Amino acid sequence: METKYVFVTGGVVSAIGKGITSASLGMLLKSRGYRVAMLKVDPYLNWDAGLMNPFQHGEVYVTDDGAETDLDLGHYERFVDESLSKLSNVTTGQVYGEVIRKERAGGFYLGATIQVIPHITDEIKDRIRRCARHHEADLCLVEVGGTVGDIEGQPFLEAIRQMRRDEGRDNVCYVHVTLVPYLGTVGEQKTKPTQHSVRELRSMGIQPDLLVCRTQHALSPDMRAKIALFCDIPVENVIEARDIQNTLYEIPLAMEAQGIADLVSGVLHLEQREADLAEWQKMLVPLTLPSRQVRIAMVGKYMDLHDSYLSVTESIKHAGGANDVDVIVDYVDSQDIEAQGAESLLGQVNGILVPGGFGDRGIEGKIQAIRYARENGIPFLGLCLGLQCAVIEFARHCCGLEAANSREFNEEAAHPVVIYLKEQEYVTELGGTMRLGAYPCVLAEGSLAERLYGTREISERHRHRLEVNNAYREQLAECGLRFSGTSPQGDLVEIVELPEHPFFIASQFHPEFKSRPNRAHPLFRGFIEAALARQDQEEHEPAKKTEG
Repeated sequence: METKYVFVTGGVVSAIGKGITSASLGMLLKSRGYRVAMLKVDPYLNWDAGLMNPFQHGEVYVTDDGAETDLDLGHYERFVDESLSKLSNVTTGQVYGEVIRKERAGGFYLGATIQVIPHITDEIKDRIRRCARHHEADLCLVEVGGTVGDIEGQPFLEAIRQMRRDEGRDNVCYVHVTLVPYLGTVGEQKTKPTQHSVRELRSMGIQPDLLVCRTQHALSPDMRAKIALFCDIPVENVIEARDIQNTLYEIPLAMEAQGIADLVSGVLHLEQREADLAEWQKMLVPLTLPSRQVRIAMVGKYMDLHDSYLSVTESIKHAGGANDVDVIVDYVDSQDIEAQGAESLLGQVNGILVPGGFGDRGIEGKIQAIRYARENGIPFLGLCLGLQCAVIEFARHCCGLEAANSREFNEEAAHPVVIYLKEQEYVTELGGTMRLGAYPCVLAEGSLAERLYGTREISERHRHRLEVNNAYREQLAECGLRFSGTSPQGDLVEIVELPEHPFFIASQFHPEFKSRPNRAHPLFRGFIEAALARQDQEEHEPAKKTEG
């Protein structure tokens, strides 16, 4: 069948839930047997998300082919369970950059005056179609970032308006996500923001086919009818999107109950198919009704915005579901550890996780947290920078290298146990120049890593500039640090662990990017299992002491 397109826009406020709506709809359509492609268009001028401040934009998500993208691609992959690519994220910077490149090369535009219409809009449409072709998609779902009315988003809205004309009315569906706020002072919901948002969208030439209304309270039949009347859509095409209490993985089922995928199928003149949601429903049981709880700490440096570690948080939830346990996460700022000490902030947890990051702020707090985990037998999982800090801590306190450090934090370190990758030594431009994307890794026989993965060869996604200094590997190994995962040639350290510790493992790669709600990542699953085992041990030890 020819590819059909679903465009998801948003209005009233940012962070309205377009990404989750797109991901949920993609999952529901895939569950009906359709091949689905997912794409996020971001109107910002940056080339990609790689150099954006995590406090402003949240985490940078990395694909197998090394694209640094918006965090919504993480939602897409987790819900749809498909590996996306650099074709799945389009920015204004990329679009204008390519159009200008073509203009400078000559021969592409035949001497034309380059304009937003048709040249910019044609480039946007070409990239959307390219993504659909790459995935051989029956349906291509495109989320338009930002809010209707933003000046930078106008070329993208114009492009998707043109696509219904280009592809045919039966091949394009518009879904608009909006807000129905509740005013406590008058005790009622208000539809005016939704009306204004749809009016703004219609002024761009786009009439939405469906509305997804974010709301804290249920929409009454009268409220639905009012929205449908003023926005000129069938009342059944008004979808209620209430805030979910337990887990965002319930959202697809809430939308399925209102028939959103069937409604989209109707707009696109697709055959009505039954959804196969058995696996998803089974996965939700331990996520929503866990039998136990366990507490861990995530020690990071971007704690004012939890979206900075979104994929890590979701991976922890996946691992909790796999272990039938509700994981309580204490988000601990590593600078607070520097000021207050590790014991006061980490004394009540049964697992410590140190995620990635850049820069020297809060590093000593991360190192203190790792030392506390190592010396007290607390399960530890380090990710990227977490591995580098673990190597520094071990070198300082187990190998007698008190001045051990990373070249990133101290160029003149007496013992640089972490150094820049060879190909990074002369890099001057920061954007897109790290070691990015999926690389193979070989695991040591009999290691914790091999036991967790159940295989000797793996592939994981990377985003880093530094590596463990091979000049210190022998000394570190003699003191008890095991290099249990390396690149196939053995020249790059990928995983370290402590065999004498109950659970101490760290990876140079980012395992959080490959975890799925129905398939928890082995490192996270093992980490939560170890935290649970420690909790059980602590619960039994006081009883034994009392009996004695």
